[in-house]
Amino acid sequence: MRALQPASRVAVVLSSALGDSLLMMIVVRNLHANGVAVNVFGRNAVALAAWFPDVDIQPEPTPDTAPVVLAGFDRVIAMRRNGPLASPDFYHADVVLLESTCRARSPKSMADRLMQFCRDELGLEQAAKHNGMTAPDGLQHRRFRNRIAIHPTASTHDKCWLPSRFVRLALRLRKLGFHPQFVVAPQEREAWAFVEAYGIDLPELGSLDKVAAWLYESGWFIGNDSGIGHLASSLQVPTLSLFMRRGLARTWQPGWAVGRVVVGAYLPTARLRERYWKYTLSVARVVRAFDQLREALA
Repeated sequence: MRALQPASRVAVVLSSALGDSLLMMIVVRNLHANGVAVNVFGRNAVALAAWFPDVDIQPEPTPDTAPVVLAGFDRVIAMRRNGPLASPDFYHADVVLLESTCRARSPKSMADRLMQFCRDELGLEQAAKHNGMTAPDGLQHRRFRNRIAIHPTASTHDKCWLPSRFVRLALRLRKLGFHPQFVVAPQEREAWAFVEAYGIDLPELGSLDKVAAWLYESGWFIGNDSGIGHLASSLQVPTLSLFMRRGLARTWQPGWAVGRVVVGAYLPTARLRERYWKYTLSVARVVRAFDQLREALA
C-alpha cells in the first residue's frame, strides 16, 4: 500500500451500520491525529457530528454522485465495496477495503484489528484504539448510575434474545435497586410498548444524537450484539453484550469501555448455536454476568 503523505486527502466512506461506523472512526481518528486530512461520509456519522467535533463529516454520497464527490481524494477507505462504492460507474485509483481485516481469523476484537491496521498498513506508529467520540458540553457521564439501558433488538432477528427474558431480566434488576429502561428505535416502539405494563420505562428518544446523550448519562448497558452496544461502549458506559456464538463475540464485542459478553450454552455446531442460543441463555446467567461486570468496576 502506497504510504500517505501529510498533504494527502483521504475519504472514509462509512457503512450504513452504526457499529461498523463507530469502528471505522478508529481509522479516522488515527489519520487525523497523524496530520492527514480526512473527510468522513456516512449517515450515522452525520447524526453524531456533534460528538466528533474535529472531523469533517458529510452525508453519504449516492451511487450516482459518488464518482464525482470522491474523485478529488488521494485515497478512499471503506469497510466493504457496498453502498455508493458498489456502483458500476464508480472508479478510483486508490481504494482500500477493510473486508479482509474483518474476515481474518484472529483472536483480536475488531477494534483491536483496526488499530493494528492503522499501525501496520497505514504506517501510523502511534495508533490508538479510541475513535475520538467526545460528549458535547452540558452532559454528565453516568449521571444516573442506577439506570440500565436495555437494548432488546438488533439488525437481524437471529441476534435477539427472547423478549420475555428481557422483561424478566429487567424485573430482576429492578428488585436489586436498579432502574432498567428499554431503548428501541422509533419504528420498534409499537412492538415493545407492552413492557410499560410491567412498569418498565420505554423512553421516546428520537434521533441518534439524543440516544447517545441518554446513553452517556446512563450507568450501564445490557443488550444484544448491536450498534447501540458499540455506541454505549464508545461513550465509556460499561456494557454486557449477549451473543449467539463465542467466536462472533470475540470479534465483534464492543471494544472501548469495560465490558463483558455472555453466550448461550454449548451446542455442537454453529448452526445449532445460532438457532437455539437464545433458548439456552437463562436470565440467571445474564444476571450473574452483570454482577461480574459490576465487580470489575468496584
